[in-house]
Amino acid sequence: MNAAVLAAAPPRPAHRDPQVLRWLGAYTASTVGDSVYYLALSWAAVSSGSPAQAGLVMAVSAVPRALLLLFGGVIADRLGPRRVVLASDTARCLVTLGLAAVLLAASPGLWLLAAVALVFGAVDAVFLPAVGALPPRIAPQDQLGRVQGLRGLAHRMGSVLGAPLGGLAVAIGGPASAFGAAGALFALSLPLLRALRLRPLPAGEKTGGPVLRDLADGLRHLRGHRVLGPLMIVILLADLGFVGPLNVGLALLAEQRGWGAPGIGWLLAGFGAGAGAASLLLAVRGRLPRAGATLGRTMVLGAVAVAVLAFVPGLPAAVAVAVAVGLLAGVSGALCHALVQTECDPAYLGRVSAVSSLGSLGLAPLGMPLTGAAAGLWGTGPVFVAGAAVCALSGVFALAVPALRRAELPK
Repeated sequence: MNAAVLAAAPPRPAHRDPQVLRWLGAYTASTVGDSVYYLALSWAAVSSGSPAQAGLVMAVSAVPRALLLLFGGVIADRLGPRRVVLASDTARCLVTLGLAAVLLAASPGLWLLAAVALVFGAVDAVFLPAVGALPPRIAPQDQLGRVQGLRGLAHRMGSVLGAPLGGLAVAIGGPASAFGAAGALFALSLPLLRALRLRPLPAGEKTGGPVLRDLADGLRHLRGHRVLGPLMIVILLADLGFVGPLNVGLALLAEQRGWGAPGIGWLLAGFGAGAGAASLLLAVRGRLPRAGATLGRTMVLGAVAVAVLAFVPGLPAAVAVAVAVGLLAGVSGALCHALVQTECDPAYLGRVSAVSSLGSLGLAPLGMPLTGAAAGLWGTGPVFVAGAAVCALSGVFALAVPALRRAELPK
């Protein structure tokens, strides 16, 4: 077959592209490994100390993630996202397998668990921007919406499979067995990542020089971009309004209504089902028309659903509302990520992905204690309404900025 025929051949859809499938397999293995690791860490922490000490161990990884995430974006752009993701999963594999070996031989206590959590937080600070920068380097632009849908499905699969797998590993051999399973899953991603071949950056778009200068260049790129700059504000507001009520508020709501732990499980299952349906929609469709306007409208509607959730008296109705929240948040979130990847210059994707992740993975977790304290003072209803108002503001802002409202995904 000659070069002209190859050039004229239509590109493969993402779900049939070997490059995308390798990346998807590696991402799924890594995501399931993450879920198993966090379950093992929480179980080991609860078994070794008080509930307050266990909570501190679980929260400590957010500190290096928040402090280092922006610099992680610079590293991802300098070294290349494949190399950074490969090194990150290698580090996580070695740390979890090492911890499993130590737990088999001794009972080191909370200090070792806290140290591992700090290491994971630091590794996440470089892993997360690199993960965000990989899809545009392995798939054509018109497939990035579909890739985000596939990524969302893989993320949901990690949540669904990781918890029972981790629980089974703990039941069989304790936390050491679960940490070993997490290490094996991280190891599974490595050959798939090694097989990836990235599209080269355009000439003249390499990073170099002082780290702070590269970081400043990335921030200037955002500030001067008609779509990306406003989009970062939208993502930050949505994360700050959404993460607290949905992570802390659901547990408080279930306790107050007498639904107990099964109620939390049903609410989370409803949210996951809605978000999974949104990911499947984008994976099948590939793109949604009027992406900017659609993400703004779904954010506003999702904010309304978040506020309603606090006032629904019965569990079945609350689960139905949680499905709606997951569906609307899944659509708006996938469109945000797809627009970031299609609008951004490839040379800045690591740094831009770091900024877009800063709210949900760096700042919002640090605000969870404030959400709990506010719920204790004023009740869960006002906390849900306040969070919903911030989410609605993000949607209104997206609709108010003409360049973002008119943004489209490539056909």
